[in-house]
Amino acid sequence: MTTFRIGGELEVRRLGFGAMHLSTDAERRAASVAVVRRAVELGVTLVDTAYLYGGGANEELLVEALYPYPEGLLVATKVGVAQTGPGGTWKLDGRPEVLREQVERALRRLRVERLDLLQLHRVDPEVPLADQVGTLRDLQEEGRIRHLGLSEVTVEQLDEARTLVDVASVQNRYNLLDREHEPVLDACAAAGIAFLPWRPVAAGAFGSHAAIAGVAAELDATPTQVAIAWLLARAPVVLPIPGTGNVRHLEENLAADGLDLSDAQRATLDAARPA
Repeated sequence: MTTFRIGGELEVRRLGFGAMHLSTDAERRAASVAVVRRAVELGVTLVDTAYLYGGGANEELLVEALYPYPEGLLVATKVGVAQTGPGGTWKLDGRPEVLREQVERALRRLRVERLDLLQLHRVDPEVPLADQVGTLRDLQEEGRIRHLGLSEVTVEQLDEARTLVDVASVQNRYNLLDREHEPVLDACAAAGIAFLPWRPVAAGAFGSHAAIAGVAAELDATPTQVAIAWLLARAPVVLPIPGTGNVRHLEENLAADGLDLSDAQRATLDAARPA
């Protein structure tokens, strides 16, 4: 089990947990609580959530399951998407007053005085990036945020943001068969910025790929485990956050950091592309 220090100080296990798939419905809530508690029992120290996930309901579920938080557990959340579209629909909303309000509400929901890692969920194209990042920087200076991150950004946006703040993390879509954001990952690796790939297991779609299935058979592992192991081997800054609402799948995912890929297997996976 390897670790990484986000922002140079928040040490977490590199294989985390994405809470997005946890249901907050009354009939499935107990199962969701059991999954995230099991994740922490198995050594997860990074849990990712967001205001978008149920309008704060996902954050409230994590509090129910984990509060008071175990020492060393990092619950990261995101702001910047709001129900401010026509008829109350969800839309990107990076206006300073919206970001500030969402941060204050996240603090109350998560029952903390400071958010250890707060990420801008998306860059709102209608608001200057400097205004969005600047608002979060102000909140950081006020002691409401410890470390700042971004999500779904380009290299250019990352570069611009870094002229304004110390960016501790980037959360972009990335997995073995979806490498659109490889330049962003490379930029993070060069700068020592944590890279949290979302959709790291692509809904378990790797089993139909012959090369991935072949490596999985060699290792007596599942294709999903191989895909996670490849991410962990890709660069030391990569912190996959596979999510699930199923304990069995959770345990399968977390066992992936015990896989050692040979150079030949890594080369095979590096060459893999969508069929």
